Formats: sequence, C-alpha cells, structure tokens
Amino acid sequence: MFALLLTLAWLPLAAQLQTPVKFATSQKRVSPTEIDLVFTATIDAGWHVYSTGLGDGGPTSATFATDAIEGAELVGTLKAGPGEKDKHDAIFDMPVRYFEGTATFTQRIRLTAPTYSVKGYLTYGACNDENCLPPTNVDVTVSGSDGPKAASAEAKADAAPAAPAATASEKTDVAIFNGPAAMVDTAAAADTTAAATAASATAADLSAGAPSLWQPVVDELRAFDDSAPSDQRSWWVVFLLGFVGGVVALFTPCVWPIIPMTVSFFLKRSSSRRRGVRDAMTYGAAIVVIYVGLGVIITSLFGASALNDLSTNAVFNILFFLMLVVFAASFFGGFEITLPSSWSDKVDSKAEATTGLLSIFLMAFTLSLVSFSCTGPIIGFLLVEVGTSGSILAPTIGMLGFAIALALPFTLFALFPTWLKSAPKSGGWMNVIKVTLGFLELAFALKFLSVADLAYGWHLLDRETFLALWIVIFALLGFYLLGKLKFPHDDDTTHTSVPRFFLGLVSLAFAVYMVPGLWGAPLKAVSAFAPPMSTQDFNLDRQSDVEAQFKDYDAGMTYAAETGKPVLIDFTGHGCVNCRKMELAVWRDPSVARLIKEKYVLISLYVDDKTRLPEPIVVKENGQDVTLRTVGDKWSYLQRAKFGANAQPFYVLLDNEGKPLNKSYSYDEDVQKYVDFLEEGLERYRQ
Repeated sequence: MFALLLTLAWLPLAAQLQTPVKFATSQKRVSPTEIDLVFTATIDAGWHVYSTGLGDGGPTSATFATDAIEGAELVGTLKAGPGEKDKHDAIFDMPVRYFEGTATFTQRIRLTAPTYSVKGYLTYGACNDENCLPPTNVDVTVSGSDGPKAASAEAKADAAPAAPAATASEKTDVAIFNGPAAMVDTAAAADTTAAATAASATAADLSAGAPSLWQPVVDELRAFDDSAPSDQRSWWVVFLLGFVGGVVALFTPCVWPIIPMTVSFFLKRSSSRRRGVRDAMTYGAAIVVIYVGLGVIITSLFGASALNDLSTNAVFNILFFLMLVVFAASFFGGFEITLPSSWSDKVDSKAEATTGLLSIFLMAFTLSLVSFSCTGPIIGFLLVEVGTSGSILAPTIGMLGFAIALALPFTLFALFPTWLKSAPKSGGWMNVIKVTLGFLELAFALKFLSVADLAYGWHLLDRETFLALWIVIFALLGFYLLGKLKFPHDDDTTHTSVPRFFLGLVSLAFAVYMVPGLWGAPLKAVSAFAPPMSTQDFNLDRQSDVEAQFKDYDAGMTYAAETGKPVLIDFTGHGCVNCRKMELAVWRDPSVARLIKEKYVLISLYVDDKTRLPEPIVVKENGQDVTLRTVGDKWSYLQRAKFGANAQPFYVLLDNEGKPLNKSYSYDEDVQKYVDFLEEGLERYRQ
C-alpha cells in the first residue's frame, strides 16, 4: 500500500498580505576601494524569486538602483548567485531563470571619496503557481568615512599596536530594509536624499480625486468572506469526493466478489449471529482505520506544503501520467498488475494464526493488498485531487470518505444477510466497469501530462491537441458501452443493457460537445482540465477580448461615478503569469466578457509599472516610512493599504464611493464562479 505514497500531491487562496520572501542584507569589503552589498533571500516552499536580466516582456527581473549616491559609484549591474533554475515559460513564450529555497544577489560599489553614502534598493519579483507579488523593494543605506585613503591607512597600521575603537560616526553605517512592511531609516541616510526628508503622504496626497476613495476597506472585505466559510465547504467536498471514489472501487473485480465471501465467513465462524454481525462491523471499522491511517501517514511524512510542491512538479506529473497509462492498459486487459503474492500470503497466514481483533484487522489489511490493482489508481488520483483544498487535513478526510464507502457493504450485508441473495453476482458487468475506468484514467492522464508540457514549454499538448485526444477517448468509450468495441476479457453478450446504452449516449454526447473547442469555444465543462486558451493555435473567437478602460485608479473611479456604473479593480502585472491565464481562460468567456464590458468600469492597475513618479512619495505603513518611486509602487501600496492584500491576480468590486460590493477574487479559472462573483456585485450595487 505504501507504494501509493509516490502518487500523492497537494491549493486555496485568501485575500491577505503574504510574506513568502525574507531578505537579509550584509556588506563585504573586497578591496580598499570596493564594497559588495549582498542580499540573501529565504524563500517559502512553493514560491520562487526571478533572477537578473530576463529581458523585456517577461517576469520582474532582480535589479539594483539608487535614490542617492555620494562618494561612490556602482560597478556593473546586480549579479545573481549560484543555484539558478531555468525553464521555458509557456505564457510569456520565453526562457526564465529563478531561485527556490534561497537566493543571493550581489551589487559591487566602488568608493571614490573618503566619505561616502549610498541609498539604494533591490527590486525583485516572486511568484508561486497561483499568485505573484508586485515588484518588491529591499532598501539599504550604506555610509561611512573609511573610503580609499582611510582604508589604505588602516591597512598600513595593521602591524602597529591596536588603536582605540572607532567611534560610531567613523564606522560604516548599514541600514537594512526587509520589504515595504519593515522599513527603517537612519540619520545618515536622511541627509543623502530629499525623499527621506519629505513628509509622509496621506490619502489626499496620493489621490488625484476624492481622498475617501483610498480609505481602507479591509474589514468590509473580511465581512463578505466571513459570510461564506469556504474551509468547511471544501472539507465536505473532499469527503464526498473520497466517498464517490470508494463507491467506484466497490464495483471493481478486486473488491465486489470479496464482499459476500467475507460476510458469509464471519457469520458462519461465529457461535451466534450477533457475534458474526459484531465481527463484520469490526472488519468494516478496521478498513476505515487502515485507509484513514494512510491519510495521516501522508500528512505527517510530507506535510501540506511539500505535497503542494510535489503536485506542481513537472517530473512528478510525468510519472503520474505514465502510471495512469499503465493502469489503463491493465484495465483494458493487456496484463495484470498485482502485488507480490508473498505479501498477502504472509498477512493471510498471520490472520489465521491469531484470534480476536488482531485477526480481523489483518484480514482487512489483506483486502487492502489484494484489491490494490483496482483501488490503487483510484486512491492515487483521489489524493492528488483533494490536495487542491489546501487543508492539511485533506488527505485524512478524503481517505475517511473512501474507507466509509468501501466498508459500508460489509456492515450492511452482515446486518441484513438476506440482501446477499438479491445482490448482483460477479460477471461481465464488472469487466465493463473496469474497462470504463481504464478509459477515464487515460483521459485524466492527459491532464498530468499537460502540466509537465506547460512547465517545459514543449508545446506537445496544446489545447486543441488535448481536446482532440479527449474527443477520441470519449467517443471510443461511447462505442464500447454500445457494444461496438471489444477487449480481451469481455464476454460475448450480444445485447446492450439499458444502463450501458444511456452511459454510451452520454459519453458520445460529451465527445460531440468538445468538438467546437477545436476552433476556440470556451468549453466550461472541461476548463479545469484542458490547457489554457493561450495555447490554442487556431481560434476563430477574437471578439471576446477584454481591455481595461482605465489604468489609473482615480480617473477610472471618477468616470464610473459619472456613468453610474460599479467598478472592477484588476490588480495585475506585466510579469504575472496567472493574470494572463485568468484573462485568457476566464475573461474571454462570452458571459464574463459581456458582464465586464457592459456592466462594469474595468480598471487595471499594473503593480510592476516602471514609470517613475514625478517625485518619490514617502508614506507611513505599519509605523514605518515606505518610499513609492514608480507608478507600480503606488498601485501596490493602494492594494496593501486599502484592501490588505499584496498578491496578483486580485479582483475587487467597488461602488462609486470605493466600498466593496463582494468578497475579493483571486486565481481560479472556474468561469461560473467568476460570473457569480460579478453578478452578486451587480445585485448589491443596484440595492
């Protein structure tokens, strides 16, 4: 059973400030005239920081710039340290380089005068598989009076007796700033830049319109979120998904024939029916304990964050794709996959040699081993899917649902043994279920191959290729269910049962439904599985493009008030991969495009816009000074200060007074959810 651990992986998002990257800054004297500023980052699991020199049109590259510099000059550009990874990004269609876990950047400074001061900042971009942070600054101030002449004199004095310690004013003064929420300033730095002496800006200073439009609405957004306990709902979805998986596993040839044999065994071996019922119920409980224990082991060994990293890993997705293809071939009758018989034989012999609860538990464990070839791929796929809930309890809850469904018939047939006579006998119908599962596994295997294809930029499985394969797979499944296709283990039944006919009809109809997708139709039913619309080469639907009416917050809000429309704020970035995915996969849907174009004023605010402000603006944030240098800095500050969030994509609906109309929305390619999000905002605006 533990071989299944290789198949596991674990996403939800909350509108909140995220700090996945923490920088420490130090300096290193490399010569009497040169100093290295070293920026060392600690990066949370699942996130990555982009390297230097990625080029235009891509993610945010790491750079170093200065606000003020005296008695020194920069030597070259920012240099990235070891540990770079690279891949081809399918969204930007370009190679990108990035760091995971840790990153180091170095900027060399040449000292040109005995007294010097440098006030500068590192700018970096960070993303995970759902969100990107805005370009974030790490400020640093370096000043001192140990320039070239002083340093040379100090070197000559090394052999002399130790001089008294230098005073604080003679030592190099380094102030480290770990991002916009933890700014610190020094007196020396204040003298080197006019921006540092400016008064902190208020909402009135930042706003070109009504200052009230910049007032925080974090509590109002939280009130909307509190009205919908998403965690509890997601747990119920995970449980139901596991339960459905257990029901499917029941009707496989590895499990169904064992049910009557096991129940009859317990009823016959016991001295009374009451004890037989008790043993059968204990057997069912043991099944629950075994599978729930598997979920607990998975969580304790890997943890939710590590499993989430695994689920987005390209190599893992390739391995899972291959595993599902192999299992599908086995279900079609190409070969049998079984665990070593010695495993089940040893457990079975132990069960016979023992008595009481241990014997029953070992029999349940034997069932788990014997049924592996049928339940293994179901459990593996189940655990990969429930991982998207983002909860550390998800594996355990999913396995609880699976185990209850699997154990339920053992208990029910023990309580009502007469039901065994009316239960359908094993036969050809079980092979039909097995082959049908083979088709479904083959279809879902393509989903995992698609993740790897996007990660490596192979372009082997673009959207129309994926859809073409799914059309063929579900069409063949329909023909099989209608009896037009045979596999090695199928019997020679000449008639098609009514359930098979309707299932075949549904499968063929689904295949026909997907055909328009080859020409760019959105296909809401498969949007969660198919590659993004950006990979579609042949697309006849060019009318659904959605363009922002404004890229300035105040101007857009003023226009919305004049026209009497609500506002859709889109916090985005030129280098935000998932922003492009949302625009291509969700905004292009006709129902979404119509709502945005006709009912809302769309304001897109690019947090990585490098356009310089007329002059730097210093604002107070968390009691510290934060310098806004670019238009992107301004919109990033607006997102943090007004909405309490700092990741993109981030969507929020506002009325004409800047108050939220619904909870915020982040990365989720479910088109219907986005439509509901927009329509709920419209309804509240009308009220």
